[in-house]
Amino acid sequence: MVKTLHISTGHIVTQGEGNIVSDMDGEKVMLSIENGKYYNLGEMGGVIWDLIKIPTSINQLVNTLLSQYEVKKSECEEQVMTFLNMLHDEGLIKVEEA
Repeated sequence: MVKTLHISTGHIVTQGEGNIVSDMDGEKVMLSIENGKYYNLGEMGGVIWDLIKIPTSINQLVNTLLSQYEVKKSECEEQVMTFLNMLHDEGLIKVEEA
């Protein structure tokens, strides 16, 4: 199923249900019960996954990451949006209008 929603920095994102997540050597790995696939979220993906445990605006997510890591805002936004779009396309997160 192809998702057609274009996620923007104004959206609110939160973890989807039905995923089993575990830490393995500093990286998060996930099993989606719904689609039966495994995902390696990596270290930064794991940080983002933890930050969206509760509904969070993408702007807030980016600002939190900027306060914790030395990265340009434009690069951070681009990487976060790419990652969140992948999660959304796989049905792993919920996205709502702000």
